[in-house]
Amino acid sequence: MQKVIVILGQTATGKSALAVKIAKKINGEIISADSRQVYKGLDIGTGKISKKEMHGVPHHLIDVANPKHKFSVTEYQKLTNSAISEIVNKQKIPIICGGTGFYIDAITKGVVFPEVPPNNKLRKILSTKSEAELFKVLKKMDSSRAKSIDKNNKVRLIRAIEIAKALGKVPKIIEVKPKYKFIKIGLYLPEDLLKKKVERRVKKMFKMGLLNEIKKLKKNGVSDKRLKEFGFEYNEPTPKKVILETIKYAKRQMTWFKRDKSIKWLDADPKNNLNNIIPLIKYVS
Repeated sequence: MQKVIVILGQTATGKSALAVKIAKKINGEIISADSRQVYKGLDIGTGKISKKEMHGVPHHLIDVANPKHKFSVTEYQKLTNSAISEIVNKQKIPIICGGTGFYIDAITKGVVFPEVPPNNKLRKILSTKSEAELFKVLKKMDSSRAKSIDKNNKVRLIRAIEIAKALGKVPKIIEVKPKYKFIKIGLYLPEDLLKKKVERRVKKMFKMGLLNEIKKLKKNGVSDKRLKEFGFEYNEPTPKKVILETIKYAKRQMTWFKRDKSIKWLDADPKNNLNNIIPLIKYVS
C-alpha cells in the first residue's frame, strides 16, 4: 500500500517545521489538517506557515475557504483525498500535518459522513444557545451521539442536532478500509513547556499585528460571531484571554488523540526530532 505520513499533535509543538524537514528529505508534499488554516485571511491568529517557512515545499489545503462561510469536514475530506492522489501521481510522498483530530480521522479512518444539507434557519436559532444548552438538546434527541461528542464544540453540537432533526438520530459514522497505509507521528510536550510555548506564540501574534488582522476580517464582512467560532475572543482580544483559550484547545486536542493507539509519540524537542527523522524515512521509503 502507498504510505502517507501524518504529523499530528497539540498546537505549538512544532509540527509544521518538522513536516517541512521530512518533506525535504523524502521528496514529499504537505497537506494541512488544520480546521482554521483552511480559511483565507486568518494568518497570524492561526499561526499559519509562511512562504519562507515552507522552504519551497508545496502545501495543500491552506487558504481554500472564505472565512464568512463554514467549511465542512466533508469538503475537507474530498479535497484532501484529491490532493493525496495528485501527490502520489507525481511519485511523491503525501505528508498530512495538523492538529485537528476530526479532519485526520476523516482521512485516515475512511469515515463516511451522513449527507444532510445545511439547515440555515435551524442553525440561526441554535447559534443563540450556549454549548451547555445545545448539549442538553442533543442528549434528548440522541443520547448515543451525546456520549461521543465534544460538548464544548458549538459547531459540532449544532451539526449533530441538525442531522438528528433531519434523520431522527445521528447515524453511526461508518468507517471504510482506507486505500493508504497511514504512519501517524505525534509530537508532545510536557504541560509546563507547552504552556510556555503557547505564551511565547501568542505574544508574538500580538506583536505581528493580530488586532489589525481582526479589524481587516471584520471590514471584509466576517461577523463577530463567526470570528469567535475560530477560538479567539475577537471582540476584546488580550494576550491573557488568547493564551487561556489556546491552552484549553490544546487539552481538547490531546483528549482526542489519546483515543488513537496507532500514533507513535515523539518528544517535540527539535533536536530529538532530527534524530528520529532518519529511521522514520527508512520506514516509509
